[in-house]
Amino acid sequence: MIFETTEILIIAAMVGTAFLSGIFGMAGGLILIGILLAVLPLPEAMALHATTQIASNGWRALLWRQHIRWRPIGAFIAGSGLAVVLWSFWLFVPSRALASLFLGLGPFVVRALPSWLRPNATSSASGIGYGGGCMSLMLLTGVSGPLVDAYFLGGTLERREIVATKAIVQVAGHGAKLLYFGGLVATAGALDPKMALAAIAASMLGASLARPVLDRLTETNYRLWANWLLTTIAVLYLCQAAYLYALT
Repeated sequence: MIFETTEILIIAAMVGTAFLSGIFGMAGGLILIGILLAVLPLPEAMALHATTQIASNGWRALLWRQHIRWRPIGAFIAGSGLAVVLWSFWLFVPSRALASLFLGLGPFVVRALPSWLRPNATSSASGIGYGGGCMSLMLLTGVSGPLVDAYFLGGTLERREIVATKAIVQVAGHGAKLLYFGGLVATAGALDPKMALAAIAASMLGASLARPVLDRLTETNYRLWANWLLTTIAVLYLCQAAYLYALT
């Protein structure tokens, strides 16, 4: 297979972002979608992003399969399903500025909550509540990353359990996105099989390279860097919201 320069750069970005997500379970997908949207039509970018994220998260879950905690997954998915049912009665589409504001404020609101309401990934009640909140954010804005990250960093799951358990939740979410945007791609022009295969291989490579790094991290350093990344992402969303509101 012969790749063009742009395709090689995209593949390199896939390896790098899968490596980042393989360590912290966050941020890589957010960076990658920005790159793909800059160089590809929206349906193809979303379908390729979903393919990449399913491969990255699925391979990550397989690498750390002994650390998967199924109880938080069940509670989170139950809350997500409840949110879908409830929101189906009220179709609300916020502006892009309001969506960015929601995404940016999420982690800071969580930190301001009383202790009994803060995320705890080992609590079924918390899983149902935050699963519903994250799915609501997904339905309103298209993404829910910062709030999902805040939920999994809560409680007492250790770093490998966080990465493995969150990976299963992400596979389900991106699978639904692939079904939707895959249909759009089918009508707008087929997704290049060569790039789809390259995306899968690049994602698996990045996740594999991240494994020894995550192994060497201490719990303290993992949470320190993960929270720093989460805060940075939230601040960027708030800056985007301020910029968009300034334009109106």
